[in-house]
Amino acid sequence: MANTTCTNEYYINRQEKTESNARTYPRKFPLSLKKAHGSWVEDIEGNRYLDALCGAGTLALGHNYQEINDKLIEIISSGMPLHTLDLTTPIKDEFVTKLLSTLPEELQNNAKVQFCSPSGTDAVDAALKLCKTATGRDSIIAFGGAYHGMGHGALAMTGNLTAKNSVTGLMPNVHFLPYPYDYRCPFGLGGEAGVEAACQIFERTLKDPESGITKPAAVILEPIQGEGGVIPAPAKFLQTVRRVTKELGIPMIVDEIQCGVGRSGKFFAFEYAEITPDVILVSKAIGGSQPLSVVIYNKELDVWKPGAHAGTFRGNQLAMAAGTIVMDVVNNKDFLNEVTRKGNYIRERLNSLKEKVSIIGDVRGKGLMIGLEIIDPKSASDSLGSKDASGEYAMQIQKKAFENRLIIEKGGRHGSVIRFLNALNITDEETEVILNTLEKVISEVNNGIK
Repeated sequence: MANTTCTNEYYINRQEKTESNARTYPRKFPLSLKKAHGSWVEDIEGNRYLDALCGAGTLALGHNYQEINDKLIEIISSGMPLHTLDLTTPIKDEFVTKLLSTLPEELQNNAKVQFCSPSGTDAVDAALKLCKTATGRDSIIAFGGAYHGMGHGALAMTGNLTAKNSVTGLMPNVHFLPYPYDYRCPFGLGGEAGVEAACQIFERTLKDPESGITKPAAVILEPIQGEGGVIPAPAKFLQTVRRVTKELGIPMIVDEIQCGVGRSGKFFAFEYAEITPDVILVSKAIGGSQPLSVVIYNKELDVWKPGAHAGTFRGNQLAMAAGTIVMDVVNNKDFLNEVTRKGNYIRERLNSLKEKVSIIGDVRGKGLMIGLEIIDPKSASDSLGSKDASGEYAMQIQKKAFENRLIIEKGGRHGSVIRFLNALNITDEETEVILNTLEKVISEVNNGIK
């Protein structure tokens, strides 16, 4: 008799009976994982998949990076404490020193660090508390398309309505302004005119004494929106936000939780605009596969009293050691140049595919944070020539990709954007596997449209 415990179906069925209905990834990728190395994972049945999701961008160096594994084993075997609350250790000191060295020179010598509970959403909530405490104000400016997490404060500043509609009493006094999105410009303009309109409405709203919005405690944005559909903010927009917030004495928070730590081809994505924010949020890749969440901020905001923000697991020594290795590897000019080269090649291939099929509306991104917007070619074009987003065709592409042993994520409006979050050290050969698979399945979906 076959051993039924060695099947994906066995574990998926058990998970369905015991885990929350909020689970997401098992619905898209019905497998039980057994092994993982680099860009590859293996399920309980021995099937190998190329992982272009990599823990939603957490695994900057892929699964089980050897140097990180060796360091974790060394620490575990040494008798060092693994859990230290906010007590310091040599491991923590080295991590903080390395982290501060990645900052713009203007901030390096004027920065403080707050370790939070392990998830990025806690870093977001901590930053809100920090800025509200420092300014004595409570309004927050966020942007359409934003994703900042699932905590009450973070969710209140998230653009997507699906998770918000059924949750009442979210944090009040959050005001949303338009974020530049060339393919679906919120002003119906596109190009430089759309960027200029976003800049104008931001500045004029904050400087208008009758805007209806009290002076904010902070402005928060992602330099590249991730869950919103991989939408990079133009440098001019980031520069405008920085100039206006500085003029008005409003802290600027940049959420680098997904787009930071080399994902964009620079260590921080805001570096493309050559600005220095007041607050930087990092999580995901900064822990080197281990849970870690950090707020970096200008020390002028450090008016907290002891215990103003805490978190039991903010002293994760394994994550700090692993994160130091990630920073050593990633914050290197040659490594970041390779991220940019690989990203440019992927976008070039995808743009070539776009010319051959009718369901690709837009290819965009920076570095290895890339989005492929899927459309319904039968729909009417809007004033910019863009057609309706198609979550249905994107879902078909994702499903067919999985059947061809490729794990890749979706996002964006209506779940219509195929998103690359693969390891930053992915090989050229592995990149070809991703592209060849996507070319195959996208063509199949495209050719199946009647």
